[in-house]
Amino acid sequence: MTTPIEPLILDLVEWVSRAPRPYAEVIEAWRTSCPRLTVWEDATDRGLIACETRGDALWVVATERGREALGGRP
Repeated sequence: MTTPIEPLILDLVEWVSRAPRPYAEVIEAWRTSCPRLTVWEDATDRGLIACETRGDALWVVATERGREALGGRP
């Protein structure tokens, strides 16, 4: 069963899958103070996105599992 938050999680994964994003940019765009809207936490807990250190910066990338979850989504 798909919950209302599922499309948002996939939107985040899709956005990150287009190109790795700096951690600060992702947090700024996807941060929320609503305890019921846990898109970032759910995506990381499910292993759909991950943080990687590249040089001196922290980047957010879509994992293989995340890209698979997108299925046919561009």
